[in-house]
Amino acid sequence: MSENHNNEEVLIEGIAASPGVALGRAVVYLQKQLDVPCYDLKDDQLESELERFDQAILETRAEITQIRDKIANSLGEGEARIFDAHLLVLEDVALLDEVTAEVRNNKKNIEFCYDNVAQRYISFFQSMEDEYLRERVSDIRDVSKRLLHNLIGMKNVNLGHLAAESIIISEDISPSDAADLDRSKLLGFVTDAGGKTSHSVIMARSLRIPAVVGTHDATKKIASGDNILVDGHEGIIVVNPSQSRLFQYGKLATERKKRDDTFNSFISEPAHTLDGASIELMANVDGIQEMEHARNMYAAGVGLFRTEGIFLRHHGYPPESVQYEEYRSVVEAAEGQAVIIRTLDVGGDKIIGDENVKEDNSFMGSRAIRFCLENVDIFRTQLRAILRASMHGNVKIMYPMISGMDELFQANAVLASVKDELIEEGESFDEKIEVGVMIEVPSAATIVDLLAAQTDFLSIGTNDLIQYIIAVDRLNDRVAHLYDPAHPAVLRTLKSIIDGAKAANTPVSICGEIAGDPVFAGILLAMGADSLSLTSSLLPEVKYFIRQIKKSDAQALVREIMRINDSAEIVEKLKEFRQNALGELA
Repeated sequence: MSENHNNEEVLIEGIAASPGVALGRAVVYLQKQLDVPCYDLKDDQLESELERFDQAILETRAEITQIRDKIANSLGEGEARIFDAHLLVLEDVALLDEVTAEVRNNKKNIEFCYDNVAQRYISFFQSMEDEYLRERVSDIRDVSKRLLHNLIGMKNVNLGHLAAESIIISEDISPSDAADLDRSKLLGFVTDAGGKTSHSVIMARSLRIPAVVGTHDATKKIASGDNILVDGHEGIIVVNPSQSRLFQYGKLATERKKRDDTFNSFISEPAHTLDGASIELMANVDGIQEMEHARNMYAAGVGLFRTEGIFLRHHGYPPESVQYEEYRSVVEAAEGQAVIIRTLDVGGDKIIGDENVKEDNSFMGSRAIRFCLENVDIFRTQLRAILRASMHGNVKIMYPMISGMDELFQANAVLASVKDELIEEGESFDEKIEVGVMIEVPSAATIVDLLAAQTDFLSIGTNDLIQYIIAVDRLNDRVAHLYDPAHPAVLRTLKSIIDGAKAANTPVSICGEIAGDPVFAGILLAMGADSLSLTSSLLPEVKYFIRQIKKSDAQALVREIMRINDSAEIVEKLKEFRQNALGELA
């Protein structure tokens, strides 16, 4: 329930997750633990209670089947398979038998008994070390919530029948919730939970609608029906915005449109500086749904295909055939341009299954290439699909979070084995496919000469590299302010990596948030980066900025900031450079 009863303007801050501004009516969708009743039953009530359970199972099965059919028709069988898993959970014989036994033995109402058993199952799977088994937690939670709603007689807000111009306010969005959404009427998202890889944020970015996450308590401060303004640029939500606020945002919208029109007017032009230097601007994508926008933005190929998006959408580890179709569709849409496919990068802030289930210190745990080398069957399946897709265009393979030469050699050994296997089966693939690694940890940065000698290309993953250099968990609210791309150690490390790659004549790309920041893009070009990979929507401004500067001026700026020991002073120098380049558009 909203704490604001006087229709006064209330400002709520969060994390800007998807850019844009939306004004609409709030739909608060609560997902907290249900208040499950508990009461005693008499012996003659037990059978009718179990009959009530059977009826609730039938209702829940019908709901899940309806959602599955809807998703299969709109997005395909691959996306719908998650709900096959939900049906298996719903009808799990062992679980149902335990619930029946609990009702008979304890003589408590069915809601209480079912919740007890479901929580035991959740705790059991949550404690498993195997990530594949732990992912069942999300399925059990989703199904048990739906079944309990039917038992208690509560109905969810019907997200499939949103009113026009709705903005969802929620703790987070589960796969079932996302499947129900009427996307044609959805203007934006606000969530209490943080994390830029949540289901809601992935969807918001693909739909290019504003999203603000990590508000902590928006569901308490906003009520359904409230008029709210969501600013996905600044990470701000305004409840009951005043006329002056609306006027202010109206002016900002006009100014933004003017800037965007200017940037977009140069979108088809090459990314050349005034003195003739060039850099390739490539797109980050999660799948085929983003390729049309990347092409419209004249991206020079795909610099980062985040394959974990496929695994998150399928809520598990999809078979080779499903992965192959996903990769092939993106490769064909690229029309001959390079598509750099990053192998599975789960762990840290990307958990397949329950977003809240993480190992301790997970950013330094079993993630990315470590996970793949520990789960070779999953890795081999993905490599097979990628290699087969390489016949349809210009595909490159990239390993994430390589920390030493041994991991690179192990990954390449698996790749070589998969190639041999495909040859024996008569399957075609690009036998000269290029292989590169991401430089994301300090150990890799210090041996860039060794890595460059054994790879076809390098890509600097700045988001992780920065947090590892400064020892800051970028998703931890208490220390997030220390996450500083302008830190002298960060800039010196970036230059050192690029210098090492250039000395080995190995192409080097930059991906991460700073690749989409125009002023950082300028100095990365000056340092010698061959390409940048960024969100497609940011490409027009970055290209425009590059076309307004001289590489020689940017190189002079690099030399200057390398001598400065204070990041605040460096930021001021970068802002001044930006102002001089963009003028009134800055």
